[in-house]
Amino acid sequence: MPLIAIARCGKTHDYIESVRSAGGEPWVLDPAVDRADSVIRAAGGLLLTGGDDVRPDLYGATPHPSFEGSEAGRDEYEIELVSRAIEADVPIFAICRGIQLLNVARGGTLVQDIPTERPSTVSHRLPTPAHAADEIAHTIHVEPDSLLSALVGSRLSDAATCSVNSRHHQAVDRLADGFRITAFAPDGIVEAVEDAGRQFCLGVQWHPESFYRTGEFIPLFEAFVRASRR
Repeated sequence: MPLIAIARCGKTHDYIESVRSAGGEPWVLDPAVDRADSVIRAAGGLLLTGGDDVRPDLYGATPHPSFEGSEAGRDEYEIELVSRAIEADVPIFAICRGIQLLNVARGGTLVQDIPTERPSTVSHRLPTPAHAADEIAHTIHVEPDSLLSALVGSRLSDAATCSVNSRHHQAVDRLADGFRITAFAPDGIVEAVEDAGRQFCLGVQWHPESFYRTGEFIPLFEAFVRASRR
């Protein structure tokens, strides 16, 4: 059973259960104790989780008025985890804030506030508890010749679209080198990125872990856990 390092966040339960359902052993990291180099030597895979905003100065921007920073030191810790995971070719699965942190760690930038910078009629932020965590917000288009398409193929319509939940106000802007966009929302917001040069490096903007009870997106976690067996 591969050990999956999970970046600590405010709500780890669904990530833990998703990893367990996929056959992995969850390890919720404590930045005060778990050194990044030791984590990457010990873990089979790295799961980057949701949370508040990545600091804009880390990608050369000034904070938007809507900026809500994460816990002190979280950005730096997770960027080091990504750097060491890339060096060791440890599988990475990045979710919501995770895809944003992954892009920044690799040299990309972010849209800081979708409603003001990329206004559209698409609902990207359905806040809980007013909305259920797995409530559908919009569709995404998935590129047909991608890892993501292979993993969620049974959910795709003839138009290569599927429905997802959504709880974010930021998104990938300038894509980091080495990545490819493999899904996007109807308004063009990036919904998934991949690095085909790695054994497994996938980021998604929605929250597949919220569906662990019903299993709609369990193939994503199963593929990640399979890649983490080493």
